[in-house]
Amino acid sequence: MSYTLIGKHEKDSRANRDGYVSAMLELMEQDKSIVHIDCDLMGCINTGKLLKAFPEQTFNAGIAEQNAMGVAAGMAATGLKAFIHSFGCFASRRAFDQAFLSAGYSQLPVHVIGSDPGVTAAFNGATHMPFEDCALYMTVPNAVVIDSCDYAQTNALTKQLAKQPGLTYMRLIRKGFTTVYADGSEFEIGKGVTLRDGTDVTIIASGILVDEALKAEEQLAAKGISARVIDMHTWKPLDEELILKAASETGAIVTAENHQVSCGLGSAVANLLTEKCLVPQERIGIQNQFGQVGPQDFLMEQYHLLAADIVAAAEKAIARKG
Repeated sequence: MSYTLIGKHEKDSRANRDGYVSAMLELMEQDKSIVHIDCDLMGCINTGKLLKAFPEQTFNAGIAEQNAMGVAAGMAATGLKAFIHSFGCFASRRAFDQAFLSAGYSQLPVHVIGSDPGVTAAFNGATHMPFEDCALYMTVPNAVVIDSCDYAQTNALTKQLAKQPGLTYMRLIRKGFTTVYADGSEFEIGKGVTLRDGTDVTIIASGILVDEALKAEEQLAAKGISARVIDMHTWKPLDEELILKAASETGAIVTAENHQVSCGLGSAVANLLTEKCLVPQERIGIQNQFGQVGPQDFLMEQYHLLAADIVAAAEKAIARKG
């Protein structure tokens, strides 16, 4: 694992979906057993480039996500490595039974990509705003669940997914994003990344909350509080060793996710801490709510997903020590 942190809180001029597409172009060139299946969203995810470059490896299954998942599993059963994309709400809620049985239970290499997770669905609104997509896939035995944060991480982890032997789910921002890592950074599935060291509290974040966690660390430092920041891009398998080390050394944990806190990253960390290292934990994320329509910045404020919210949670967790 080798990465370069940028962390300047600057918006990237590229679309994050192209981190996935560029990785797939490379993978499909190298390995003709890799196929991509889309659910009539090639224009949205920019996978029309795959169709143009590799027409025999790229398929449009139409607006029929359950059938598309079955198609992906069927292809995988013949020896292919199937990537399938739809919006996160459809890739999880709508096609979950097929993913669980046809791919998960059958132990087939089907790699599900869910775009526009959580508040990044923005103006697509409540019906298209999945706050529970990762939770569903985390219930599948041996599945891999990932929440990527930017172009470089999406690109690198897509390449890693191609090596996984079973069902995987990766949620990704589709368009605008804040750059966290330099291009060419490498990551290992199941291994978190310590971005800032600290002694008073640990912030464990993923996806769009990674940049907010870095902002929070800066704000806490200005108050004389030393915060460790970990990018936990893989929710399953969880990097238990890194979390337990941070918990024992800092004595307080804050988790931050663009997902329901009761069944996502925060709950996974809480389960671990309860069993092996009981320290105060505060959870930033969706608090038992449905989605709504609005720009992403507005929604992050509405659901308390901002750096200021992480700062307040960190101070609360520290106050609970001892």
